[in-house]
Amino acid sequence: MSSAFLLHHHQFRAMGSPCELYYYAPTEDNQELLAAARQRLIQLENKYTRYRPDSITSRINTASGNGELIEVDNETVGLLHYAATLYEQSEGLFDITSGILRRAWDFRSGCLPPHADIEALLPLVGWSNVHWQPPFFCLPKAGMEIDFGGFVKEFAADQLASVLRYRGVEHGLVNLGGDIAVIGPHPDGKPWMIGIQHPRQVDRAIVKIPMTHGAVATSGDYERYMLIDGKRYCHILNPHTGYPIQSPFAGATVMADQCLIAGSFSSLALLKSEADPNWLQESGVAYLLVDQQMSFTSNIQIVDQR
Repeated sequence: MSSAFLLHHHQFRAMGSPCELYYYAPTEDNQELLAAARQRLIQLENKYTRYRPDSITSRINTASGNGELIEVDNETVGLLHYAATLYEQSEGLFDITSGILRRAWDFRSGCLPPHADIEALLPLVGWSNVHWQPPFFCLPKAGMEIDFGGFVKEFAADQLASVLRYRGVEHGLVNLGGDIAVIGPHPDGKPWMIGIQHPRQVDRAIVKIPMTHGAVATSGDYERYMLIDGKRYCHILNPHTGYPIQSPFAGATVMADQCLIAGSFSSLALLKSEADPNWLQESGVAYLLVDQQMSFTSNIQIVDQR
């Protein structure tokens, strides 16, 4: 690629997160390309958010308990199939019906919810209870909900990377709140240096990972949490108990061909770590694990930032 190609950097907010696009293009006028990427992201956000009454998520949730079968499009069929696979392979730990538990947990309050409030919500949790006969979906119990938030941002990162590739971008990356899809290296072949959030120091990387392609995602106990009597309660909830996980790891990072896969595995690494702390190392993926003492293990190339 000619050195005349310019590096473009765009920052914005979407899906509740700070986002940015980096890509090389031959001219300063790239509004059409940028508009296409933003349009695809807005489409996905409007479609799967739980905050819009006309989203597919809200349509499904509003119909819970009334027996109505909601017909979904092919893209949503694919995501629901993926949710079913994650549920089965995680033995129920990755469950998109567990978002209902947020009604009990307010991590800004600094107070544990009453146990009775959690117990009252647990009967509404369970993918095994849903009626899923593609393309028709139904939540049988009144009050049940689904939430695509566990992987839709990662899916969106992959989609935006595809939009940029389709429009001729060969060098760049998409960063949606730390869920990153790499389109290709810098034009000179040098990798992008991806900073991995330090679990205990805001706005600092604990390591950097050189990447020329693929995707990377991180899950951690530091995104939303509260400390009570020296114990950390994070936003990652065990759907079997209704309580936050108590993981030996503060963060799990996974590299994969797709951001959707990387994000799912990083979440599963923490969910499974209570019972099986070696699960991620034995899964065969490229990973970085940071424990509660800020020591890390990894099978990928990293640059230590400590």
